[in-house]
Amino acid sequence: MNPLVISGLFSAAQSLISRFFPDPEKQAEAQKALLQMQQNGELAQLAAETDLAKLQIQVNIEEAKSTNWFVAGWRPGIGWVCGAGLAYAALIEPFARFAAKVWFGYVGDFPVIDTSLTMQILLGILGLGAMRSAEKIKGGESSR
Repeated sequence: MNPLVISGLFSAAQSLISRFFPDPEKQAEAQKALLQMQQNGELAQLAAETDLAKLQIQVNIEEAKSTNWFVAGWRPGIGWVCGAGLAYAALIEPFARFAAKVWFGYVGDFPVIDTSLTMQILLGILGLGAMRSAEKIKGGESSR
C-alpha cells in the first residue's frame, strides 16, 4: 500500500481517537496502540523489501554461475551495447562530424541520436560496478 495512504489513514485514526476517547489516559493508550500498529506495518514492509532484495541477489548469483551464454551473458551484453553507445556519442560521432565538416566540407545537418536511455542504463551499471569495487577495496564480506 502507498505510504501516503497509510499516513493519511493514521492521521484520520488519530483524530477519531480524540473524538471517541474523551479521557486523556484512554486517548494516550489508543494512540500508543495506533503507533505500534504503524511501526509494525512499516517494519513488516521493510522486512518484505529486504527479503525481496535477498531473493534477487540469489537469482543474480545463480545467473552468474550459469554456463549458458543466454542466461549469464545478458548483463555483459547490455554493458557492451551501452559502452558502444557511449563510444559513439562521446567519440565517434563528434569526430566524424568534425572530419565531415573540416576535411570534406560537408555543410548539411547531422542526425541527432537520443542516448538518454542508454546513458541511464550505463550509469546504473557503472554505479553498481563502482559500489562492488568499493566493497572489494574495503574488504567487504563478499569480496573474493
